[in-house]
Amino acid sequence: MFTLLHWLPATTGSVVVAMVVASLLPMLWVYIAKLLAGFGIKDNHAPREFMARATGAAARARAAEQNSYEMLPLFLAATVLALVYFVPLSVVSVLVWLYVLLRVLYGLAYIANWAFFRSAVWALGLACPLLLMYLVYRMA
Repeated sequence: MFTLLHWLPATTGSVVVAMVVASLLPMLWVYIAKLLAGFGIKDNHAPREFMARATGAAARARAAEQNSYEMLPLFLAATVLALVYFVPLSVVSVLVWLYVLLRVLYGLAYIANWAFFRSAVWALGLACPLLLMYLVYRMA
């Protein structure tokens, strides 16, 4: 079964992959933060202290990582509830992958210091799990 986007499979497997990708995104942002900050092997003895001293794009990448962790529980809970309450897979698939795309754009905008765009993308990203929760409410 495929969604309206035709190239995006409307399967539970696709939704689970989106959950995994969203769960790994914070690690991408911290990896970028460490690259930008010049993190080296010697810094691995106290990585949190090293990152606390980061500035500029590295600090913003670290902030994107932290925000990604903050948003993750809502996204995962909403997605699981949508599957449990049989929200149509075509809808769930579109919303979870849209969330992932928006979170990638969010992180890139954060690193590039595009504050207004970052905030707009954050709000759109937040809307995805909230819409899933609303659909679950309507189905329950």
